[in-house]
Amino acid sequence: MIVIVDYRAGNLTSVRLALESLGVPARITGNPEKILQADRLVFPGVGSAGAAMKTLRELGIAPALREAAGRGIPFLGICLGTQIIFDASEEDGGVKGLGLIPGRVRRFQPSRREDKVPQMGWNAVALKRPHPVFAGIENDSEFYFVHSYYPAPDRPDDILGETAYADVRFASAVARGNIVATQFHPEKSGRIGLQLLANFVRWEGQ
Repeated sequence: MIVIVDYRAGNLTSVRLALESLGVPARITGNPEKILQADRLVFPGVGSAGAAMKTLRELGIAPALREAAGRGIPFLGICLGTQIIFDASEEDGGVKGLGLIPGRVRRFQPSRREDKVPQMGWNAVALKRPHPVFAGIENDSEFYFVHSYYPAPDRPDDILGETAYADVRFASAVARGNIVATQFHPEKSGRIGLQLLANFVRWEGQ
């Protein structure tokens, strides 16, 4: 069973509906025991890093996610669900993350008036290397973004795809072992986003 992590925020239903359109059932839950029983985990999100991490700690979800990731369960982070897998974020005055991938999350500091923050809309993802979750997806394909912060991994090898915005070329997709995460929203990215989700459903986390 695919589990969509419920931390009392985020676009949980849209992710579930996207998976169900592929014929894949998914359960939304914030129960740590159910999270540890999952065959695959999806952590979508919108909102603030501070509020998300507070809820994860209060509900006991944070240690369950760390344990599940350590067990090798295939894990997909989306948007805020990508940002909180890093060590820390600049949001909310500084927030400690889950620490699943080394690095920090930084805020856009645009120098041009036309570069609005948050970035909202379609933008290209330049793939740095092949990955099963991007199988059949062409390089520089466009996905849908809504975000004011972006991942900055410590290790270049963890960067799977890059996107340019507001004078920054940032990691819009990252991967390490059984973890893959996207700053964009595949569930809002039409056919190509569904292809990514279908690939994740087949991926064994290797």
